[in-house]
Amino acid sequence: MRDSGILPDAMIQKMFDAGELMAARSLDDDQIQPASLDLRLGEKAFRVRASFLPGSGNSVETKLNRFKLHEIDLREGAVLETGCVYLVPLLETLNLPKTIEASANPKSSTGRLDIFTRVIVDGSQAFDQIPAGYEGPLYLEVSPSTFPVIVRTGSRLSQIRFRKGSSLLNDDELLTLHEKETLVATSEPHIRGGSIGMSIDLSGDDEGLIGYRGKRHTGVVDVDKKACHPILDYWEPIYNRGAEELVLDPDEFYILVSREAVHVPPLYAAEMVPFDPLVGEFRVHYAGFFDPGFGHSSAGGTGSRGVLEVRSHEVPFILEHGQLVGSLVYEHMLERPSALYGIERGSNYQAQGLKLSKHFS
Repeated sequence: MRDSGILPDAMIQKMFDAGELMAARSLDDDQIQPASLDLRLGEKAFRVRASFLPGSGNSVETKLNRFKLHEIDLREGAVLETGCVYLVPLLETLNLPKTIEASANPKSSTGRLDIFTRVIVDGSQAFDQIPAGYEGPLYLEVSPSTFPVIVRTGSRLSQIRFRKGSSLLNDDELLTLHEKETLVATSEPHIRGGSIGMSIDLSGDDEGLIGYRGKRHTGVVDVDKKACHPILDYWEPIYNRGAEELVLDPDEFYILVSREAVHVPPLYAAEMVPFDPLVGEFRVHYAGFFDPGFGHSSAGGTGSRGVLEVRSHEVPFILEHGQLVGSLVYEHMLERPSALYGIERGSNYQAQGLKLSKHFS
């Protein structure tokens, strides 16, 4: 076992056994992932005036009492409206050892629904970052941007990773691993600043489909139901009309796909950098975690590509086929997970191409 790295599933279970992780009710059977833990909404949500951070020395509850507008009971389910900000206490709480820190990200399905989520904790001065040794509650900021959604106690919108020490691969290590394992399917990898680049596919599938744009003023999406919402009620398909380019309209939400297949070997975890101003004023991939085994052939992942949640900021922006749009950072695992992402876990997005979230039929 390494001295530093991301904690795998078996170690996350041991954290519960040791009281370093706690929950208000028993864990779901599939809540622990290969390199992360799904976080569950608690019994109530608070509509707040605006997003906030508690700041050093302050509790979230103190700030919440200042900024909350009203309380919503989630036990039987409730609708969260677009354009509103909600804060939800989570069922899980932490009592981290001094050697373990954590970071959070939206789940893949959450990002593909354009639900903006961020974890905050007492005393935090940054979103989605939990310092080593943190003891206390977890809260999730939730803001649906395109579709109103139905959520309830136990809904899982975010996930958390635990790490010991510094585990990021540098440029030389990335190149060596890429030459051995092919991290992104390209003969000329763009490696810089500890990350490896990904480009956009605007050529389209056999029917010329290159992506989807979210519709406005739709019905609600139930985040806990699979394959029950008709695609065309919520999404406008976008096709290649010969130019292999796409103009991103400001503040519209797009689902697109990477040109390269992505591979995360079993002893590594990856995360997509959500926004790089060097490649354009737009953001890709609000849900950034790629688990060990994603795209791994023996786990049924041959050809898995990165689905990109894309939004342009302030100005229209033209994307062209093959343009660099984002990058992946890789980290060591402390040890191999007991089960990889993919067929062993019935994972929703293994071997994916262009794919909407699991909620649409």
